[in-house]
Amino acid sequence: MTPLPLGLACVAAATANAGFEVRFLDLLSSTDWESAIKNAIASSSPSVIGLSVRNIDDQTIGSTRFLLSPLKEVIALCRSLCGAPIVIGGAGFSIFPESTLAYLEADMGVQGEGETAFPKLLSWLENGRQGPVPAGVYLAGQPEAYVPQPLNPDLDFLPLPAPDAWLNYEISPEWRIPVQTRRGCPNNCAFCSTGKIEGRRLRSRSVKQVVEWLISYRERGFREFYSVDNTFNIPDAYAKELCRGIIDARLDIDWWGQIYPKSVDVELADLMARAGCTLVNLGFESGSEPVLFLLNKKYKPNEVAEVSAIFSAAGIKRNGFLMLGAPGETRQTVEESLAFAESLHLDMLKITEGIRIYPDDDLLFPRFYVAPAIRDWLPGRIALHNSQQATPAVPDRLRARQ
Repeated sequence: MTPLPLGLACVAAATANAGFEVRFLDLLSSTDWESAIKNAIASSSPSVIGLSVRNIDDQTIGSTRFLLSPLKEVIALCRSLCGAPIVIGGAGFSIFPESTLAYLEADMGVQGEGETAFPKLLSWLENGRQGPVPAGVYLAGQPEAYVPQPLNPDLDFLPLPAPDAWLNYEISPEWRIPVQTRRGCPNNCAFCSTGKIEGRRLRSRSVKQVVEWLISYRERGFREFYSVDNTFNIPDAYAKELCRGIIDARLDIDWWGQIYPKSVDVELADLMARAGCTLVNLGFESGSEPVLFLLNKKYKPNEVAEVSAIFSAAGIKRNGFLMLGAPGETRQTVEESLAFAESLHLDMLKITEGIRIYPDDDLLFPRFYVAPAIRDWLPGRIALHNSQQATPAVPDRLRARQ
């Protein structure tokens, strides 16, 4: 699935709400990014240019695409066209702030929630840089000026993008409107960077705000959505309340979500199906209990199987995700995981090799961990499984994750 720039759209909405004139440009939707930038700068004469760094790389071992190189070209073109300060932000930047800022040679960077920090940064620049640097802002060459930005405890104060943000996109199966109702994750999985980006404290929007936002989209003709909450089912009570709100509003939407495969009951799956959920991603990562323990997962394979069966009975399709090569992985645990995945009779399965190492700042350029005992054997085993498996592989357009 082609990911729509939800973070960038949220920052644009907050910046406009703060009284600044905003021009929103999504380069991923452009077939000629150079002309798009030239036209945008020529028509708007920007005072500040903000760029969102969603991902550092594609997290694919062996044929990794380092995604900052093309962004460096974007920045160079912007500099050649105008003298406006260039500010970078986004999830990717928040993981590697100092090294990303240095590599891209931007002027400033915003770590964390840009809806709060970016408008404050613009006001600071507008006032001639008087006073301290706003919290969350890195200045190139001045890391000592950085002050951490506290996370906003009430997401209702952070605006969601209006339907107009996506009206220039031609509706197609390649994309869905991203929806984020919660930020933060308490699970602390060993390989995950969500805690560094969004914090470990779970924060939620009010169900009323989310439902009203969905209604505004339905009134403009949008029907297909993608919940980018890291764990839609956590907390369970909020997930059920949200589903009931969608059902009561009679929205008739089709949406996908991501599930932490533990503590899902029949009631939740039924509510999700009635609210329009047609597909869930089950990132169970391994079918071996010792490996799950080392990954700091809080569930066991039998719980994954139970959750998978509950969603299947509710008529919701299931994408499974395996991550092989973690610390403690052996040939035996790999075979155990592959057999377990097949036993679930999933609708689709995606297998990844190795773990992208986060978040040390000197690891900007991608490095992966694969258990040494199986490093040479694992690629061939995955290739063999993919050629023989009964479960279809997850296609590229279904892999988008926040």
